[in-house]
Amino acid sequence: MPITILLSNFFIYYLIPKYLLSKKYKAFVLYSIYSIIISVYGIVLSILYGLTFLSDVKAKHTIAITKSLPIIIFSVFFVALVVIAIKLVKHNYRSILKSEDLKNKFLETQLQLKEQELKFLKMQIHPHFLFNTLNTLYGFALKKADEAPDMILKLSNLLDYILYQVEKPKVLLSDEIQHIEDYVSLEKMRFQDRLIVNFQKEVYNNNVQISPMLLLPFVENAFKHGRQKNGVLKITIFLKTTNSELIFDIHNTAKCENIKKGGIGLNNMRKRLKMVYDNRFYLSTSYLNNFFTAKLKILLKDEQEH
Repeated sequence: MPITILLSNFFIYYLIPKYLLSKKYKAFVLYSIYSIIISVYGIVLSILYGLTFLSDVKAKHTIAITKSLPIIIFSVFFVALVVIAIKLVKHNYRSILKSEDLKNKFLETQLQLKEQELKFLKMQIHPHFLFNTLNTLYGFALKKADEAPDMILKLSNLLDYILYQVEKPKVLLSDEIQHIEDYVSLEKMRFQDRLIVNFQKEVYNNNVQISPMLLLPFVENAFKHGRQKNGVLKITIFLKTTNSELIFDIHNTAKCENIKKGGIGLNNMRKRLKMVYDNRFYLSTSYLNNFFTAKLKILLKDEQEH
């Protein structure tokens, strides 16, 4: 029994942690052989000591457990092996729990970083949008125009959408459409006859949900970077939904020198789309015949399932 206990503890607390778990396999095998040899030597000595101690003892009606030395050695190593195996299973289980805990903490940290990055990307869009709208309202206030109250109401709705609704992970597509129309109405008040906007909608399902402020920045970008042609800024917006996808196209008059591939606004939108929709979207931009075009397609199948 002392040899079994010593052998088991030596493997569990010294050889395995120092050599096996450290992937020092050659040293582990070498010291294991030494340990087995020393253990066999100790077993033989204990048997000789036992025989010497019991030489003068006369036991009657006693059945010997075994008289075979190999069976005794095998029994000692078998017990030690079982104890070591149990210890390794416990160690492996604890390692798995620790690994899962670290993995969960890592994923949680990554998720928090993604959420902060997404909020940062949204905040980069808001200043341009608010500045243009407030500037328009200021002009109407100076003129004391009759359209000012209606404009203030639309602006109030837009501010509510930007400051509060945008924090939601998803909003109804109908809400996004309504705020696009409000934004276009505000710009029409500012441009008057110098603006032509054609907004075509083919919405299959009004209950479709999308990420907030997903389409509105494209419209804001068309007004911000668009240029008048023959004294008129022309913008065409096409929105269509099917049972499985959303299609959004926007065209606006522009000059070649105003087209900046990879601009901050479009780069931000690409990052947002990548974070929210991963590989379920397609976004392309082009410039042809003094028209800048942005085409967006999003697969909605997974959105509707949720």
